[in-house]
Amino acid sequence: MQSRSLRPGELVVLTIAAAPGTTNVRVRAFNRDAIPFRLDDHRWRALVGIDLDTRPGTYPVRIEADGHSERTVYDLVVRPRRFPTRRLSVDAEFVNPPASARARIDREAALLDEVRGRSSPERLWTQPFVRPVPEAANSAFGTRSIFNGAPRNPHGGADFMSPPGAPVHAPNAGRVVIARDLYFSGNTVLIDHGLGLFSTLAHLSAFEVHEGDRVTAGQIVGRVGATGRVTGPHLHWGVTAGGARVDPLSLLALLGSN
Repeated sequence: MQSRSLRPGELVVLTIAAAPGTTNVRVRAFNRDAIPFRLDDHRWRALVGIDLDTRPGTYPVRIEADGHSERTVYDLVVRPRRFPTRRLSVDAEFVNPPASARARIDREAALLDEVRGRSSPERLWTQPFVRPVPEAANSAFGTRSIFNGAPRNPHGGADFMSPPGAPVHAPNAGRVVIARDLYFSGNTVLIDHGLGLFSTLAHLSAFEVHEGDRVTAGQIVGRVGATGRVTGPHLHWGVTAGGARVDPLSLLALLGSN
C-alpha cells in the first residue's frame, strides 16, 4: 500500500497479486468501487480514494477476481484530519444565487453527476500525472470556506495562483467531457482519465479544447482566468477517484512525474 497518509481527501494505491490470466479485478472500499487496472500478467493496481467527508474509523477493503474469491484484503484505518478555515468576499450572487439562476445551477449539477457516472471503461492514461501549472498550490484542499460570512461547502480541490492567461495543461491523457461555462466554477474543463478518475480545471479565461476531444498529458487545454465564484485569477484543480474527492497533490505524490 502507498499513501501520503490515511486521512480524508487522500489517495491510496494498492498493488494486488492475482493469478496469471486474471481478466477482471474488482475492489470495493467505503461502499464504492475503487479504480483497478492491470500492471502485468499477475499484478494489478487499485486506486482507492478516501473522500473529503469520510469520518475517522476502520474500513474494510474487499477484492474480487474474475467474479469470485471475495475477501478482505485488510482494514484501512482512517485518521482524523483538521482542516483550516478561510473567509472570502465574493459577489453576493455566488453566495445566495438569485431565483433566476436556480434552474441553471440544478441543470449543471445534474450534468456533472451524469458525466462522472459514465466514465470510460478503459484506462486512458499511461504516463505519470503532471502539474497543470508550474506554480505551487496556495489554498489547501478541504479548507472550510466562509463566503461573505456564510459557511459553504469545503474546498474540494487545490488552487494555484497563476497569472491571467497562463497556459493550463492536462494533468494526464483522457477525454474532454465538459468544456463550458458553469455557474460556480466559470469556464471549466472536465477530463475523464478513464475508470472513474476525473480532473476538473476551473475558472479559465479561455478554452483550447472542445467537448469530445482526446488530450495527452501536458497538452494545453485552457488559460488561467477569474470566471465564476472567485476573488481573483487562479486555477482550481479538482480530482475525483471513483466518486471520492481527493487532493490533487496526493495524486501527484503517488502517480506523478516528480
